[in-house]
Amino acid sequence: MAPEDLLTLEHVTVRVGDRALVDNVSLGLPRGKLVALIGPNGAGKTTLLRAILGLTAFEGHIHTHARIGYVPQALQYDRTLPMTVLEFMALSLQRMPVAFGISRAARQQVLSLLELVGAQKLAQARLGALSGGELQRVMLAGALQGKPELLLLDEPAAGVDIEGEATFHDLILRQVRDHGVTVVLVSHDLSVVSEITDHVICLNRKLMCEGNARDLLTAERIAEVFGGHKAVYGHAHGHGHTHDHGHQGHDHE
Repeated sequence: MAPEDLLTLEHVTVRVGDRALVDNVSLGLPRGKLVALIGPNGAGKTTLLRAILGLTAFEGHIHTHARIGYVPQALQYDRTLPMTVLEFMALSLQRMPVAFGISRAARQQVLSLLELVGAQKLAQARLGALSGGELQRVMLAGALQGKPELLLLDEPAAGVDIEGEATFHDLILRQVRDHGVTVVLVSHDLSVVSEITDHVICLNRKLMCEGNARDLLTAERIAEVFGGHKAVYGHAHGHGHTHDHGHQGHDHE
């Protein structure tokens, strides 16, 4: 941990009864970096994000004064709702119910946010008709509403096709490079982690390792973090590594 870190965790533990979902984790997040948070299912990744967001009780200390944006694993909503993307995003931007109309200020802000992620054309689309990639763009646009300094992304590309995933990662990298945002990306796809991230945090309830992604993502270290399971190198990234399909998917914690 260094003085310039945007976020520091000191001995953070999250318990359910006698079981520690996150166990005595201390670390610092560097500013303006794309940080990958990796580990097997049940490692505590989502739980750690929820602790940082103040959504779950924890022991220890979390220090930050950063504005935080968050994109969860999946948006749970009724896909039959007759609501447009514009109406959905305006819900948090105006006091007046969107059923009575959308203010000019809210409309302009929504369109500006959608423009940041190249999704202006989706403003009038029905929310339930969006593809996985389109929905993730909308959720990212919503997370950028408060101009966050720290952006937490919990497997944001899960269920998105390869092209959509690449586009989404380009959008994330733009936030880091152009706006100095620190991004924490939970991912099971270690080929993506090794290609696009600056820093990696390896979690298996305890902090297993952290540092430069290319230095840490060795076969030996991956086996240690994932408990001996083969690493997940998803999609067609051309690395030629063995897939372990039994460990892909969401982090059920």
